[in-house]
Amino acid sequence: MVCIAAFIILCLMSVVVGFLSIFRRDIGKRWWKTFKKAWGCVGKRVTLQKCETGFKEDIKNSILSKVIVKKPKLVKPISIGLEVGSVLIVLITVWSLVEGAKAGLALWSLGTCNVQRPEACSLGAEVCSIDGDSGPKNPIEAIGYWFSDWGEIFGAIPDKFRDWDNENLDFTGIAVKENDGKRAIDIFDPGCIVCLQSYRAQKESGFFDKNKVTLVPFPIQDAEGKFKYENSKLIVSYIFATDKQETPEEYKGELKPSLAIIDRIFDGKDKDGKNYQTLFNDYYSAEDAEAELQKWLEEFGFNEASREEIRSVAKSKEIDDIIAKNNDIVVNNIHAKGIPTMIYNGKKHTGVYKED
Repeated sequence: MVCIAAFIILCLMSVVVGFLSIFRRDIGKRWWKTFKKAWGCVGKRVTLQKCETGFKEDIKNSILSKVIVKKPKLVKPISIGLEVGSVLIVLITVWSLVEGAKAGLALWSLGTCNVQRPEACSLGAEVCSIDGDSGPKNPIEAIGYWFSDWGEIFGAIPDKFRDWDNENLDFTGIAVKENDGKRAIDIFDPGCIVCLQSYRAQKESGFFDKNKVTLVPFPIQDAEGKFKYENSKLIVSYIFATDKQETPEEYKGELKPSLAIIDRIFDGKDKDGKNYQTLFNDYYSAEDAEAELQKWLEEFGFNEASREEIRSVAKSKEIDDIIAKNNDIVVNNIHAKGIPTMIYNGKKHTGVYKED
């Protein structure tokens, strides 16, 4: 293990030594000679041959030479320490390589290098993450989580080769408009700031006009069933319930009422100039949020009986079942780890919409 550990350390020192060699060529020559010995020893170890170079002894003797003269009694414990330290260096290096491979595969297959906490990965797309539960409480659970992460990674790899246009995804969503464009699915959470940015980018680029888009309101839940944004479930329930109600004759808006709610959450402001998403996330209690939605419905032309019907449907098992079904498809079928997630042009896209 000493020769392998020394090889690892020499590899890490290569950049520094290479730079110093510009000014002191003798340093480079000495390092290269030692590096070749280390590589020769490692090569033999990898091929299960006996290391005949004496490199291990050279390393230990160079470290222990001064100790032998001054503190002979410390030679044996230091020698043992070198062996133990070498084992630790090799194990840490192997573990780092495995973790690096895991993060790379996760980033490629799931769009995040942190499977349990996607937002913690700065290398992936900016998303509102669908987090796992509170995490392991002991080393045994930590091992289980580690293998579970690998399972999710390998389970998502086939997604990179799927033609998503041919997938039968049984989402319940809100159709934006009927046109001859290609099918597109846009999964969002009303409370997600990244979803707001993506929605505005889609509007500006004409995404909703060029594609046959189905919007899927999706209140993000963690593995324990807790909603990420306090009022998102209520908003999503009202969107679905409103979409089931017949549009009042007096309503003159360009978007049907269910879409108008989405548009106002993401792109509307109150009389004081505050964005509605911010108000629902940071200022409104559940009662305030429902009162605001009821006010919008009245503005859209729904009479008192219709508004009460929407309130009742929004809190029904029917809507809960729709949300649960969509959640199952998002988490277990398309393996989304963050929102917004869009499916168009045969591919799955995560993060803020970017025009092709």
